[in-house]
Amino acid sequence: MHNDQRSTTLAIFCKVVDNFGDIGICWRLARQFHREHGIAVTLWVDDLASFRRIWPGVSVDAGEQVVDGVRVLHWRDQDGVYAPADVADIVIEFFGVDIPPGYVAAMAQCEPRPVWINYEGLSAEEWVEGCHALPSMHPRLKLTKHFFFPGFTDKTGGLLRERDLLDARDRFQADAAARADFLARLGVGKDEMAALTVSLFCYPHAPVAALFAAWQAGDRPVTCLVPQGVAHEQVAAFVGADAVATHGNLTVRTIPFLSQDDYDRLLWACDVNFVRGEDSWVRAQWAGRPFIWHIYPQDENLHHVKLRAFLQKYAENLDSLIDFSLRWNGVEGDAPAAWPALWTSLQASLPTIRSRDAEWQARMSANGDLVRNLLDFARSLR
Repeated sequence: MHNDQRSTTLAIFCKVVDNFGDIGICWRLARQFHREHGIAVTLWVDDLASFRRIWPGVSVDAGEQVVDGVRVLHWRDQDGVYAPADVADIVIEFFGVDIPPGYVAAMAQCEPRPVWINYEGLSAEEWVEGCHALPSMHPRLKLTKHFFFPGFTDKTGGLLRERDLLDARDRFQADAAARADFLARLGVGKDEMAALTVSLFCYPHAPVAALFAAWQAGDRPVTCLVPQGVAHEQVAAFVGADAVATHGNLTVRTIPFLSQDDYDRLLWACDVNFVRGEDSWVRAQWAGRPFIWHIYPQDENLHHVKLRAFLQKYAENLDSLIDFSLRWNGVEGDAPAAWPALWTSLQASLPTIRSRDAEWQARMSANGDLVRNLLDFARSLR
């Protein structure tokens, strides 16, 4: 089973909670383990419909399929009997999902035991460094699980980043024709391209209508590109029955929901990106463009702590970005500023934010790429 003469095998168990973020991250992990490290990957996922939205080659009806060299299994239930031969060398449970008990029992029968990783959510909070790589013993079986935290320092797992990502981005952004062709494929006209282009990906409760009103009355043309289904009611109120509408200085255009690779190009092509959750948030950090993050809401506003921890690291001394981000996420100040003032202030800071992005990316790149860091950690446990 675990023989160094053959390639490593790896299994990822993914339950889709936040529509596209969970499967988005797991699919990036699976592809990178396979493409860059030659690992045989099995991805267990419970929601194939969400998977297909970000990767059109996925069949929603298949119990088992191979997609881009990755074996994809539809994870239907917690039942099933497994033998040690069914168990991968490295087993990743994503965000602490419960792996089927039969699979865990088979893990305990393997010699040597597989490396068992609980892949955690990304946070800039300081406690993450202390919890990264910590072991957790199984209460009954001779198995140890280790926590693995992505993060923003060298005491964490770093950020997901494919080997050729930044080169591909630089080539695209240096090629005006490539940008124009890409946006034209999405239906964007030349006048719309010449405006300040913004991509909008957020949760339904974002104050979209108020921001649209500020842009509409603003001092420069804005083109806002919104993937289908995002902030549906507020977008529909602006565009009506059509895919596109212009009121005042704002044009809003709904575009098809994009594959992961095309979504990267959208981020690269826009002047400002609004992103949400974890997956698009990380991609925005590699896009080299100013971005606003809409964080996944948690009970008792715990997400506000997480948001502030990130802004403290990323947006240090950029008050306009901090103020806008806090209000976008419903963190009210003592005297809530109006959206036109928040936007005017942010717009004036865009060149500064953009130059700061290069410095941020250099710091994040220095932490190494997450997949390689995870593999090095797994080898250290073997």
